[in-house]
Amino acid sequence: MAAAPIIEMRGVSKWYGDFQALKSVDLTVNLGQKVVVCGPSGSGKSTMIRCLNRLEAHEEGVITVDGMVLDGDTRHIAAIRAEVGMVFQQFNLFPHLTVLRNLTLGPMRARGMSAADAEERAHHYLARVRIPEQADKYPGQLSGGQQQRVAIARSLCMNPKIMLFDEPTSALDPEMISEVLDVMVELAGEGMTMVVVTHEMGFARRVADTVIFMDAGEVVEAAPPDAFFAAPKSDRTRTFLDKILSH
Repeated sequence: MAAAPIIEMRGVSKWYGDFQALKSVDLTVNLGQKVVVCGPSGSGKSTMIRCLNRLEAHEEGVITVDGMVLDGDTRHIAAIRAEVGMVFQQFNLFPHLTVLRNLTLGPMRARGMSAADAEERAHHYLARVRIPEQADKYPGQLSGGQQQRVAIARSLCMNPKIMLFDEPTSALDPEMISEVLDVMVELAGEGMTMVVVTHEMGFARRVADTVIFMDAGEVVEAAPPDAFFAAPKSDRTRTFLDKILSH
């Protein structure tokens, strides 16, 4: 039986003043699917992923997430954000709160969870991202890789149906990248629906069901990783891959 779409974008366009950041973008992500989005800087990747939970408002087209149309209705936005975890390039942790408090705040406030249950869940996910011993530290006491793993755990504590990652390793030192990608690979293996904006092509080959190449606000190409890397159809995709894979 075919998997049901959990994310659909149809003809989605977005402008910043006179600049069109997204040009009639179509995207379908099925439940449990892993989609990796790549492309040059300024291609619209981050804008697209930020539109999926209304961090950016689109001007044209329709976005449906988990059966709900994402429009200006604040109730729809809140309902969708409750089901969609987001991990950013910068970790966006509260520096004045301990790691444990960073993780328990959302479940207690948004889900009405008791402090004891929220802490139990937080400890579970800190162990899950392999830093159980960091619970009582503050973000500033952690490495970048550890902070990003805290950010992933914080999203998981909300028990999301979908995880969005916006270049989660681009602010990290090279030796820290693999520790974050390893956690993401495990998440993917457990069946989490994921949309990942990244330049990490090894991760795309290993994890993605579909790799999407964007350029100038358009989806230029979408294909399974074997076909995408071995036989890209578009000259723009080939040029991009030649540059990024030669480094």
